[in-house]
Amino acid sequence: MDLKEKTVAALKKHDSGEELLRLPALPGASVLIPLLLRDGQLRLLLTVRAIHLKQHAGEVCFPGGKRESGDRDEVHTALREAEEEIGLPPDTVQVICKLFPVLNKAGLLITPVVAFIEDSFEARPNTDEVSEVFTLPLEFFTKAADHSGYPVPSVFGPTHSFMYTDPSTGNIHQIWGLTAALAVTVAVLALGKKPEFEVGFNLDDPASGFKDLLNRRLSKL
Repeated sequence: MDLKEKTVAALKKHDSGEELLRLPALPGASVLIPLLLRDGQLRLLLTVRAIHLKQHAGEVCFPGGKRESGDRDEVHTALREAEEEIGLPPDTVQVICKLFPVLNKAGLLITPVVAFIEDSFEARPNTDEVSEVFTLPLEFFTKAADHSGYPVPSVFGPTHSFMYTDPSTGNIHQIWGLTAALAVTVAVLALGKKPEFEVGFNLDDPASGFKDLLNRRLSKL
């Protein structure tokens, strides 16, 4: 198998499948975690939220948002939001899997949808929502060099932060919180290697870890 086939096979093992149907009825959202192959390397696409937004302004995140009444499912939400935010045509996306959802601090049940996009994709950011789009090596999220961990509770345990300098623009991006935790998780699952730092959650069986976290959060609602 080539690298893309190996990556798809590795990630599909962690698809949440029908388990989503048994989750409680909570306000839902989805994020798209877009992977691409460039020069034989797995890369991850991220966005920077517009500075004028009321929530999380200027933060790095994945394309995504709240589920709307017309959305068929979690995948539809992720693809619709990605098209609205960065102009990603849904019919060019190869959806790989849905990871087990995470309940964020705002009470949204967020489903991560992992997918491959074409290397030739050129983002067209919606400036009402996104100020910048960039990609970086997925392996970056397994290295300790640009990582910091803080004993500040998050939905995954300790808060993780990475500082990335985009060589094409010179812009420095902080990637932290839920976005960082999901990036680390996908990097571990796709690359089959553990990070050089302690993550504070179960990477041997991430679905079980996500379930435990969700159950603990639900018990406090």
